[in-house]
Amino acid sequence: MLAVLRNRVYRRLFTAQVIALTGTGLATVALSLLAYDIAGGNASAVLGTALAIKMIAYVVVSPVISSFADRISRRALLVSMDLARAAVALLLPFVTEVWQVYVLVFLLQAASAAFTPTFQATIPEVLPEQREYTRALSLSRLAYDLESLFSPALAAALLSLISYNWLFAGTAMGFLASGVLVVSVVLPFPEPVEKADGVFTKMAFGARLFLATPRLRALLALDLAVAAGGAMVIVNTVVLVRDDLGRSVNDVAWALGAYGAGSMLAALLLPRVLDRIADRTVMLPAAFTLAGVLGVLSSGVASTGGRWAWPALLGAWVLLGTASSVVLTPCGRLLRRSAAGRDLPAAFAAQFSLSHSCWLLTYPLAGWLASEAGMSVSAAALSVIALAAAITAVVVWPRRDPDRLDHVHSALPADHPHLLDAIPTSKGYRHGHDYRIDALHQRWPSPGRV
Repeated sequence: MLAVLRNRVYRRLFTAQVIALTGTGLATVALSLLAYDIAGGNASAVLGTALAIKMIAYVVVSPVISSFADRISRRALLVSMDLARAAVALLLPFVTEVWQVYVLVFLLQAASAAFTPTFQATIPEVLPEQREYTRALSLSRLAYDLESLFSPALAAALLSLISYNWLFAGTAMGFLASGVLVVSVVLPFPEPVEKADGVFTKMAFGARLFLATPRLRALLALDLAVAAGGAMVIVNTVVLVRDDLGRSVNDVAWALGAYGAGSMLAALLLPRVLDRIADRTVMLPAAFTLAGVLGVLSSGVASTGGRWAWPALLGAWVLLGTASSVVLTPCGRLLRRSAAGRDLPAAFAAQFSLSHSCWLLTYPLAGWLASEAGMSVSAAALSVIALAAAITAVVVWPRRDPDRLDHVHSALPADHPHLLDAIPTSKGYRHGHDYRIDALHQRWPSPGRV
């Protein structure tokens, strides 16, 4: 897996990602503690709302930026977003009111919504070979796990020496270091697109790609299952640990670290598994695991009067992290299968935006239900959502899902270059190739139809 780091450009981009995400993980811990200081037992509701605002920024900003991404240097865009995020992080220690948290979270995540899809769309162009790209996806998954494993552990160590407000300074340093590393490499410029493609056309294409491609519809359902499990962890950990279990500030960081430990374990093991087993076979059972763990968590909290044993909570968080990573790691492979090279930025932006629409539902639901009805009800509701999402994914993702599909073009003229290898039939011109939704292929093929 580490062999892909021999590529100089990817090595520096990966290092930038690791450093920035380490800083982001520090901010996650600090933001939880800040919310607890401001709102006390209502911290779940405050965090749920703040994270819902984060998702609104992702859903709104990401497709807008992707529509302009082909006109902007990727390096300039990535660096400017790193600088913007660093500036906002430096303001967070001075927050004293809940509304200030909401405003700064929106600004910080709007910059991330521009940064992340652009970064993700660059990797398959830096590493075009499928085997290398698969390993890069696992490394990127490991990098994201630093936000929920190494960063909380580092935060726990730092909190014994400094107040949590200083963790935001570490976040800013991470973004600045990321910007320096991105500046040090030359990135491929986006492929030129036809002038006829307007801003709104490009914004809509990514969503249409997901709705028209069966495996991507299933991916969206799986994203909802992951969001259900992740929302329980990210929104409710601080109240579960501090109020329900009566444990220390440092234990909040360790609990978040347990979630990351499970995720990292899965990311380390998956590359070789994915060499032999289809993505569908790996991802669907993981989604059902998320629903099952949340259901057990709900029953456990209810049967113990709101208190779950500390080791049991850590174990549940490890399982949720593992299952989430098993679903998320192959996502880039599905997107790459489903979109042509020039459409990859739009595909990644759509995945970023649509997947975070799922979190927009689960974040506030997890927080508000925990505050108003209790942790057991919150976990039960999220378990039902994850189960429904997993069942949906099974239904909409065909068991047989080849790249090459035979299909018929009924509207193209006979001399169209795309039909060079096509065979005339009574319904049009029939041929087969790796099928992707684009200007010539508007719908997923069924017999005798395009």
